[in-house]
Amino acid sequence: MTTPFLSLTWTDHVTGRQGFLVVDRLVRGVSSGGLRMRPGCTLEEVAGLARGMSMKEALHYEPGARYVPLGGAKGGIDCDPRDPEAYGLLVRYLRTMRPYIESFWTTGEDLGLTQDVVERAAAEAGLVSSVQAVYPLLDDEAGARRRLADAFAVEVDGIGLDELVGGCGVAESVLTALDRAGVPYWRTRVAVQGLGTMGGATARFLTRAGLTVVAVADIKGTIANPAGLDIESLLAARDAYGTVDRAALRPGDRELPGDAWLAAEAEVLVPAAVSYTIDAVNQERITARWIAEAANMPVRHEAEELLAARGVTVLPDVVVNSATNAWWWWTLFGDIGADADQAFDHTRRSMRALTDLALARAEADGTTPRAAAHAIAADRLPVITERFGWHR
Repeated sequence: MTTPFLSLTWTDHVTGRQGFLVVDRLVRGVSSGGLRMRPGCTLEEVAGLARGMSMKEALHYEPGARYVPLGGAKGGIDCDPRDPEAYGLLVRYLRTMRPYIESFWTTGEDLGLTQDVVERAAAEAGLVSSVQAVYPLLDDEAGARRRLADAFAVEVDGIGLDELVGGCGVAESVLTALDRAGVPYWRTRVAVQGLGTMGGATARFLTRAGLTVVAVADIKGTIANPAGLDIESLLAARDAYGTVDRAALRPGDRELPGDAWLAAEAEVLVPAAVSYTIDAVNQERITARWIAEAANMPVRHEAEELLAARGVTVLPDVVVNSATNAWWWWTLFGDIGADADQAFDHTRRSMRALTDLALARAEADGTTPRAAAHAIAADRLPVITERFGWHR
């Protein structure tokens, strides 16, 4: 494991809360990785996420594309985003990190934060944009910025395109795994933890593909229906944090404890909320055949080993949830335009190829999909660095 390019801990002088930044590596002098806000966030967590971002970037390297992968980074703030002090804390964090964001860290929404909140706080902190460090790498900065702004304004069925591409990517990874196993979509049941941006979009795309979502979990608990949930109604009944108004439930829907989704009678589990959800103890309750990591680092290492030993395949986060980050850069660099059909087509094609590659490598090497994805990234990182260098 290499030493990160930069690792720092910041303590807010007003609240005493801490924030973190880890830049795992630079490519062409720039790194990419979102900013999360959650109670209990740690430097170790942020470092792991930054390493994951380096791999996600490398996995999406296509020699002929305009988008050239960046280095990996991540930011984190130890605070509940619902706390009344959260926004002021965010502004002060960004003001402190301003030299890094201006120079080599491009960031955006992650767990607990939406892009509009990040951009509003960034403006208050004196920044041009949360991704301004990448601007010098663009051939036509004004056109690229306009294209990205237009893409963020696109809505599909009342939901922003930026909120949908990640879930589209997760769904495509699941569908690829099913196709390789010869399992029909209509016979596949799904349980989703978290109905926020990633979980909600994943549930929508999987349902529309013909799968049946039988359980979803939010902060209030699990909603289950073995006959299938009305996902569109639940999405329409969410608040800004992905919590479902229980008044929207149908007569056949049941309210269960928060962790009941783990033991749902389903072929696919999608942890799409927080890190470290599945551990060595609670993994015993899982009967699903696949776990698709829509969240970052939801399955602990020791749990994954135990799951693999009993035939449960973990589709790893570095592959499964990488589409949101890639979509930003596909759009900004001009591989796709500000168009939903282009975004979904490109996402589906890229995620299918990447997931299939990782699963094929895992089979050939006799290892897990995560180990296979890491091996693919390890093969590509030196190629990227040799071609483009660490710095501009």
